[in-house]
Amino acid sequence: MGNAESSGYQRRVARVPPAELADIERSFTNVTRNPGKKCAELTAFQDSIGNSLPGSASRRIFHGIQSVNITGKTAASSAEVTREQFVVFIIDLLRGTAEEKSAAITPMIRADNSEQVTGPQVQQFLEDLIGATIHVLRQQNALSGWSIENTRDLDSGIRTLATQLMSPLNSPNGGQSLEAPELSSSPISSVAMEDWLYKVPIISTFLRVVITLGLSILRENLEGQKDVSRLVPRCRRGRAPSFTSLLDLPAIMYLNSHLPSDMQHKWRLLFSTQVHGESFSQLCGQLVDQGPSLLVLRDSGGFIFGGFASQNWEVKPQFQGDSRCFLFTVLPRLDVFAYTGYNDHYMYLNHSQQTMPNGLGMGGQHHYFGLWIDSNFGKGHSKAKPRSTTYNSPQLSAGEEFSIDSMEVWALGDLPEELQAKNKRSILDVDPEAQALLEMTGRTRQSDGLRDKDDDGT
Repeated sequence: MGNAESSGYQRRVARVPPAELADIERSFTNVTRNPGKKCAELTAFQDSIGNSLPGSASRRIFHGIQSVNITGKTAASSAEVTREQFVVFIIDLLRGTAEEKSAAITPMIRADNSEQVTGPQVQQFLEDLIGATIHVLRQQNALSGWSIENTRDLDSGIRTLATQLMSPLNSPNGGQSLEAPELSSSPISSVAMEDWLYKVPIISTFLRVVITLGLSILRENLEGQKDVSRLVPRCRRGRAPSFTSLLDLPAIMYLNSHLPSDMQHKWRLLFSTQVHGESFSQLCGQLVDQGPSLLVLRDSGGFIFGGFASQNWEVKPQFQGDSRCFLFTVLPRLDVFAYTGYNDHYMYLNHSQQTMPNGLGMGGQHHYFGLWIDSNFGKGHSKAKPRSTTYNSPQLSAGEEFSIDSMEVWALGDLPEELQAKNKRSILDVDPEAQALLEMTGRTRQSDGLRDKDDDGT
């Protein structure tokens, strides 16, 4: 190797342990199917991958490898990639600086050999990347209990997430985030690309999952295993195996990435109007003493939104929770709205009070919640003029006042030990008045017999 090649290549390989370097080189040997061969063409590359990755993803990866310049000198383009290019590309994606990652990703976005990166190219790259991530997780049986069939439409979810991930790309004037049509007329600079990758770390997570699982590189690496668990929590539906979630897989991955790390590994279905019916008492009975949770609603206008409750819900006429709580929207757009510091009105749950509002709320203030579900189940509001004070969230629902079409609640992570003794108790068990009211209306206790132990007994 020449000095330039040596400095570039050796600097990369010095970042990984010898065993990892050997694994990366072994992967290239699998591509060439010949230990002595130093180059590989696209056809051989795709043949070695087979069905592990979609064709669009394998072509983008190959183009990224092709674009690696080992020597730093201008070289004629080649239809082949070398072992050194392959090694540098993988290390830059997995261990590189922001500048190196951007240099590796930019040719993958610019797959048509154009000189500039534009908004539509980024959108298509993200759609391919998200689709490839789900594809490889499905191929490796790593969807952790989720399925394409038991979630919302995948294609629309991919487009929605791709659009959301583009939002931090700023205009050349440093102003507001641009919409995709505006980006189409403006080239995106390398500095903007680096800043974008820093602001949106889930993109690097997607790439690591696609590379490690799709190319069978460092699959046993602990960091790679954490990437998968951060993206896809284990799904436990209890006794509702045919339940179809309001969320799609891209939204699940996006929302899970915003949860505290100790809550990302498992979601357990607590409540669904599909299973438990439309009853505030049923909601409370399934929700109370179950630890942190994620609430998801679809209103009659088709909007999907909800909130993350970072602490255990309690029935009391005071606000509860902490600054980790957030509100979110899934449809028609995907976004998360975090705590502003304005007030501590994170969570509220109350019933059977004459002087205080009865229902479940998050953010804002009494009668003007960012998200409110009335104790007269089926009705709610999302009031923001123009934003909710607690979470800086806009109106989440189609109308300020809304009717609930469907709702589901997920318990997150492991149930704290102090709540395990209570986790089978319904609010109806300790509130005779609520139970009597339910019986007077002719309804049965739908929560009876529906609770199920998780795989770890919680």
